[in-house]
Parts: sequence; structure tokens; C-alpha cells
Amino acid sequence: MAQKVNEIMTRNIVTLNPQETIQEAAQLMNQHNIGAIPVVENGEVCGVITDRDITIRATSSGLPTNTPVSQCMTEGVTVVRPDMDVHEAANLMAREQIRRLPVVENNQVVGMLAIGDLAEQNIYQNEAGDALSSISTPARPDNISH
Repeated sequence: MAQKVNEIMTRNIVTLNPQETIQEAAQLMNQHNIGAIPVVENGEVCGVITDRDITIRATSSGLPTNTPVSQCMTEGVTVVRPDMDVHEAANLMAREQIRRLPVVENNQVVGMLAIGDLAEQNIYQNEAGDALSSISTPARPDNISH
């Protein structure tokens, strides 16, 4: 029988609202040892803020720490249902080149599925590896000069 996302997802997740600051986001990431937080407005996922979003979109541009996460987050994120087959979720991660998927039920975020969750399950190690290979396609650095 196929395993469902809700069987391997992380359930107790933290969320932010779009008005909270990137400093608050970074503090939560540090406190919980995570790299991504769903951004929720009126109970629904409206984006995700990652450590990379903060670094690339805020810090490198000199934005202040009180910048709202709404200015740096990734919008239009792909989400999955808790009853989705884990193989489908792994394929979705590979196809969309994403490492983390918010899990949504009845328009409410109920968990997160990360590529690491797949890798921890012996039966999904190949899928996790395939997804990571697709996600980690090397990019050519832009304008490197030292």
C-alpha cells in the first residue's frame, strides 16, 4: 500500500504572517533549526520565506531587518495534500525543483514535507536522490569577480 504524505511530513511547524519581519523569520529559523517557514494570511498559505530568500532578496540588497517577510518571500508556492501519495510528492519536487512543500488541508497548513523527510525513509531514498539531482542542477554563477 502506498504511503501518504501525512505519514512522513513534519506536523508541528511554525508559520509567519506577511507583516512579520525578516529578523523574526531568521530568529525562528535559528530557534527551530529550519530553513523555510510558510507564510500564512487569514489561515491560508500565501508564500514561503526561506533562509535563501532572506540572504538574496534582503541582506544582499541592504534591506533593514524590520522589512516585512512579504517583501522577500516566494509567492505562488506549490502545496500538497496530506493524502497525496509520497511518490507523487517526490516527483512533484523533482519536476518543480523544490526542496520543501507546505501540506495543506481544507485551506489550512497542517505540515511541511521536505526532501529530507523522503531521504529518512529507506523506501524513498532513490526518489529523494532523483528529486535532489533535479533540484541541484548546477547554475552558472553570474558576474563573479574577485
